[in-house]
Amino acid sequence: MNSHKAFQFRRALSVIFTTSFTIFLLALFLSPFAFMVSTSLKTQAQRTILGGPLWPAVPVTIQYNGKAADMYKVPVNTCEGYNPNDKSIVALALVKKGTKQSEFVNPKDLAKGEFTCVLSWRATPRYFAFSPAWSNFITVWNGINYPRLLWNTTFYAVSTWIGTLISCTLVAYGFARFRFPGRDLLFMLLISTIFLPAAVTVIPLYTFFVKIHLVGTWLPLILPHYFANAYNVFLLRQYFMTLPRELDEAATVDGAGPLRVLWSVILPQSKPVILAITVFHIVFAWNDFFGPLIYLKPNTQLYPISVALQYFVGLYAQQPELVQAGALMALALPMILFVIAQRYFIQGIVITGVEK
Repeated sequence: MNSHKAFQFRRALSVIFTTSFTIFLLALFLSPFAFMVSTSLKTQAQRTILGGPLWPAVPVTIQYNGKAADMYKVPVNTCEGYNPNDKSIVALALVKKGTKQSEFVNPKDLAKGEFTCVLSWRATPRYFAFSPAWSNFITVWNGINYPRLLWNTTFYAVSTWIGTLISCTLVAYGFARFRFPGRDLLFMLLISTIFLPAAVTVIPLYTFFVKIHLVGTWLPLILPHYFANAYNVFLLRQYFMTLPRELDEAATVDGAGPLRVLWSVILPQSKPVILAITVFHIVFAWNDFFGPLIYLKPNTQLYPISVALQYFVGLYAQQPELVQAGALMALALPMILFVIAQRYFIQGIVITGVEK
C-alpha cells in the first residue's frame, strides 16, 4: 500500500514538473509575440517615460490649479503631516519636482494644500492606467495603403496556391498510382531538388523573364508554381499511397478514367493533406519577400505587404509601435488560417509519414 502511494506521489510530481516545464517553454516561445502585441498598442510618449510599464498604459493624472498633475506611489512616512511610523503607500499628485524633496497634494483632501515629501520624484513609482493605442493600427492602415497591399498579397497567395495544388496533385498522383519505367529514379531526382539552393537559380530565372519582358508583372511569380515542387509532391504522394487501391479498381470497373478516379475517389479522401499544403503555401506566399522585391521592382503598385512593410519600417524606424502594429496586421490573416485549419493541418502532416 505504501509503495502504491509512493508511486502515485512520484507520478503526480512527474506530471506537475512536465506541465510546468511545458508552460515555461510555451511562455518563452510566445514572449516575442507578446512583446509585439504590447508594443503595437503603446504610444510614442510612453516609450520616453522612465520606469514605464511593459503593457500599454498612460500616466494617471488629476487637475490641480488648471494643470495636469501625475499620480505617484508615495510612502506616507516621507511626508510632513503624516505619521512617521506609518509605512503604507498612498496615491499623491506631484505638483513640484525636486531631487531631494518634492511637493505633493492629496487628491482625496485637496483642501489640505501642498506639502513636502522627502524623496526624489524620479525614484518614485507612478500610477499607470491600461490604455491601448488603437490609433496605431489606423496610422499603419492609412500610411501603407493596407487595403491595396492586402489585395495584392491575397491575389499572389491564391493564384500561386491554385497552380501549386493542381500541378503537385497531378505529379503526385502519377508517382503514387501509375507504374512506368524509371518511376522510382525520377521520384528520387525530384526529391533531390529540395537540396538545390534557391540562390543557384535566381540569376538564370531572372535573366529568362527579363528577355521575355515579364519583369514588372505577376507572371514571373505565378508561373513557376504551375510546374510543381518536390516538397508538396512528396507530401501528396505519401498520402495517396495510404489510400487503398481497391477504391481505384472499383471506380475503374464502373467506367471511371484516371482523372475521374483522382477527382471522385482520391481527392475527397485527401482533405487533410490538401489543407496542410494550403497552410504551408499561404504562409510561404504571404511571407515571400525576395521574389516580389526583384520581379515587381519596376511596378511598386503590385507590391505585396511583405515588401511594402519593409519600406514602412524604413520610414518609421524611430516609432517601433507603428512598426510592430504593421507586422501584427501582416501576421493576422495567416494566423487565422492556421487556427481554423489546425486540426486538419496536423492530421495531414502525421498521416503523410505513414506508408501503406
